[in-house]
Amino acid sequence: MFPSLGWSTLVIRCCWLCFSLSWLVLFTNADTYPRQAGVDVSHYVFRLTLNDDTDEIVGEATIDLRFTRDDLNDVTLDLASAQGGKGMSVSAVSTVTGGATPLRFTHEADRLRIMLSAPAKSGERKQITVRYRGVPANGLRMLKNKFGERVFFSENWPNNARQWLPMIDHPYDKATSEFIIIAPVKYQVVANGLLQEETDLGDGQRLTHWKQSVPIASWLNAIGVAQFAVHHDGLVKGVPHQTWVYHQERTSGPAWFETKSRQAMEFFSEHIGPYSYEKLANVEAAGFGGGTEHASAIFYGEKSILERPDTGLIAHEIAHQWFGNSITEKDWDDVWLSEGFATYFTLLVAEHYDGRDAFVAGLKRSRTQVFTLEKQLPGVAVLHNNLADMSKVLNRIIYQKGGWTLHMLRHEMGTEKFWAGICDYYQRYRNSSATTADFRHVMEEHSGLELSAFFQQWLARAGSPMIEGGWRYDAATKRIVIELAQTQAGEAYRLPLEIGVTIDGATKIEKIDFTQKQQRFEFAAEKEPTAVELDPNTWMLMDARFSKR
Repeated sequence: MFPSLGWSTLVIRCCWLCFSLSWLVLFTNADTYPRQAGVDVSHYVFRLTLNDDTDEIVGEATIDLRFTRDDLNDVTLDLASAQGGKGMSVSAVSTVTGGATPLRFTHEADRLRIMLSAPAKSGERKQITVRYRGVPANGLRMLKNKFGERVFFSENWPNNARQWLPMIDHPYDKATSEFIIIAPVKYQVVANGLLQEETDLGDGQRLTHWKQSVPIASWLNAIGVAQFAVHHDGLVKGVPHQTWVYHQERTSGPAWFETKSRQAMEFFSEHIGPYSYEKLANVEAAGFGGGTEHASAIFYGEKSILERPDTGLIAHEIAHQWFGNSITEKDWDDVWLSEGFATYFTLLVAEHYDGRDAFVAGLKRSRTQVFTLEKQLPGVAVLHNNLADMSKVLNRIIYQKGGWTLHMLRHEMGTEKFWAGICDYYQRYRNSSATTADFRHVMEEHSGLELSAFFQQWLARAGSPMIEGGWRYDAATKRIVIELAQTQAGEAYRLPLEIGVTIDGATKIEKIDFTQKQQRFEFAAEKEPTAVELDPNTWMLMDARFSKR
């Protein structure tokens, strides 16, 4: 969605033990969504009829359930209740396992509770069908695009799938899915996965069937219905590559996407691991700006593309196909595992294709944004703590500081070990869900470092280090004297810093561990430096004021 600290001595390890313990306590928390123990949805089939006369949809959903606990008497799905002329009204619920049998249900406060005909047993599977209709208040939008034509686009982020689809609307429960859409014949329909069927029904309507065979989180399910021009761009790393734009832009649209999209697909496939889905479709969409990274069918706001240069939007959304889509945060408290990763990996694409200077320029822009955001959002850390208000699931700190945390982790581990850890993390949790703790454990294995305090410091603590200091040359002792102070509120950060010392045009890197609120460092030098620079290679997130004294 667009828009390590290695301890050098046992003493330092002991001093930071309290951070490790607080980290462990913090990450036992979770967002407040009511999870259902013993219920696992493996597959959804959504059959929907759309029309041009009204905004009402007619739906039928079949939910394939697996039970992992005995004696469950009911199942609850998220589905918006009818209110004020919008929302969904359920007409019938039945089980299709062993013959269609009506089931009792209640539907209130956006929760559809279904009473089973007999208590479930562990290992048992059931298929339940829900018939419903209504006008979505959100989630699926019927509107006019920039050319004045009627279109239909879903936008489920973060928990709006329930506005039009009965399902477990939380990323902890991933499932495969199908969309069978009946719509006026003038429309083309794009959705997740592979196209199974496209049939004109002879009554002015067309049936389009898409099937997603890889499990995804609820909000990644998507449909787009418009008068599209569809361009098939061949294969990228064996994956079908498509562009869906409004028919008026059939000539200019594909060219805007193709090069950047191919580059991102190739980079992530080669550096992280295989792409998980059956296709990649870049889709022009109405009703929002930026992009939304639905699995295998990315939607880009119509006003954010074609007429504007791409400043990383495509790479960001494609990065999500690996981080956020394939590896999904198990809990909304850990949403940085999606947005922080996509932000940093967009910069890594720039580093690969555009060079180190472009990469560093992006890091510096991001760092400035972090300091601005932290003034606007005091007390807000990257990690949520028992998130209850879904309107607050995202903020730019999660993007920018989350991305910077990965950059500093790369510096702490070393680039080679960092990439080895990233690849292993992807291999272990591909097409499933993970937590911040899961990611930390993988990176600890590859680095040989204990990273609890690092994660606590950069993810759970609000704010960033603020540094003031300077340097002078003592000719009598032939020493460079550096004095630094951490002026931010609270205790000192542990900052492994590089110091660039330039003498006679040659720069030498000195390394220090800056762990106190005030600290002095000295280095031998036969001559007075022409320059002394803090963090010359742009590895540290800090707001620094440093000059010659």
